Amino acid sequence: MSPDKLDRAEHTAPPRMGRLAAAAVFATTLEWFDFLIYATAAALVLGHQFFPSASPVAGTLASFATFAVGFVARPLGGIIAGHVGDRFGRKPPLVVAMLVMGLATTAIGVLPGYATIGVWAPVLLVVARLVQGLGVGAQWGGAALLLTEHAPIERRGFYGSLVQTGAIFGAVAGNVFFLVITAVTTPEQFDSLGWRIPFLSGLVLVLIGIYVQLKIEDTPVFRELQQRSVESKREAGLRKAPLVQAVRRYWKEILQAAGAFFVVNATFYILISGMLDYATKTVGMSRTSILWCVMGAGLTQVVTMPFFGGLTDRMGTRKKLYLTGTVLMALFAFPMFWMVNTGSVPLVFLALLIGFTIHATMYGPQATLYAEMFPADVRYSGASLGYQFASVFAGGLAPFIMAALLAATGASWSVSLYIVAGAAITFIAVVTIKERFRRDLYETSDAPVAVHAS
Repeated sequence: MSPDKLDRAEHTAPPRMGRLAAAAVFATTLEWFDFLIYATAAALVLGHQFFPSASPVAGTLASFATFAVGFVARPLGGIIAGHVGDRFGRKPPLVVAMLVMGLATTAIGVLPGYATIGVWAPVLLVVARLVQGLGVGAQWGGAALLLTEHAPIERRGFYGSLVQTGAIFGAVAGNVFFLVITAVTTPEQFDSLGWRIPFLSGLVLVLIGIYVQLKIEDTPVFRELQQRSVESKREAGLRKAPLVQAVRRYWKEILQAAGAFFVVNATFYILISGMLDYATKTVGMSRTSILWCVMGAGLTQVVTMPFFGGLTDRMGTRKKLYLTGTVLMALFAFPMFWMVNTGSVPLVFLALLIGFTIHATMYGPQATLYAEMFPADVRYSGASLGYQFASVFAGGLAPFIMAALLAATGASWSVSLYIVAGAAITFIAVVTIKERFRRDLYETSDAPVAVHAS
């Protein structure tokens, strides 16, 4: 590389990676905390706060439907962020996403209920949830590429997995908030004011967005794209329409990425949200017990996801571990509910622990697998589209589908079959991926790609 090119080694030194990793994980944690506290609130309180005229089952379905609305907006957030991220840098859409998410979450925290403003309460709730969806849809690609495009090639899987821990940190933090609030308030106080407190913390995310904008550099990959564009004036650098290029030339990879995320996203929301409603209303567990089980089992992913992400660095493949997790999730779909149906706290915890561990074998290496599927000039667009489109049909609808299946059949086997079907979709998608292990992330769509099949 010519002397005036960026020094790649400078941007992958361990001290810099430590600071970047801390900033990315913290920002992602707060982003997902804001997004996921809605899942807990939907299971526990939003039904009768915003849909009081409905039956208990209908109220729960309505609250989970508004939960799903946020996922409907995620692809649009991913589309916008993908274009901006490939055209103007990985950092700008990440910063805007945090600002938008923080403000929308705070708005939910101060939103009056149905008893105060009538039908406007659920209408405004849906609007705020849509804005949240835009924010989280834009966030993931920026955070994932911030780490994978900075990371040393031999530790790319490990650093990419750290972005994924933000989701579980956020979910656990949300559960901790609700556990503490439940412990220090009466049921009446919780319903009237206590549930709002976690949402008011959204303002913290605004401050983090400002910090990232001021202190964190964009990735060396994007900066080199800019340099190439200035020097060569060719399309090998920045493209005017990266989204169009991604869809036109990499539609197959986008579909594969979406399919690969299907069972991963569905089971995650079944574990962190659907199980709360199921365990309290069907199995008869106390709210506190199931919250502790979900929180404790989920927190183990802080260790298991980096472990499995790092394991792929040593295995020489992301794909094989991902496929293993997919098969295990399908096999465990029925035993998991058999264990939860006992109502025994130790068995419920064990079921969730196994479920979260299997989930980590896929979610841990996912960010790096996605980054290596797309060339640099369309990477943000391609990875975001695959991730966010799957989130609509798998993640956002999973608690709603789970509640609807349970209402229709009265038995958990229907939800187990739903998980098995999702695993089949994911297996087909992943097995067809031509893995590009340790791909040179500086390659563009005009450059030859060295494929290491697995």
